[in-house]
Amino acid sequence: MTIDRAVFVFAGFVVLTGLLLAHYVSPWWLLLPAFAGLNMIQAAFTGICPAAMVFKKLGLRPGAAFN
Repeated sequence: MTIDRAVFVFAGFVVLTGLLLAHYVSPWWLLLPAFAGLNMIQAAFTGICPAAMVFKKLGLRPGAAFN
């Protein structure tokens, strides 16, 4: 698995988890997918993605986006 795919899987997991928690626990959990979305937007403009940095340190190979 490449860093790119790992980031997509992680972002999807965070969004779905936030939506489930908001539905079953508290609407305040909607801040979690909002944070994930904002992080993806800032990563598109700055090229800095904390999740990609962690996956790189874990030894995943780079993909097209995170070289």
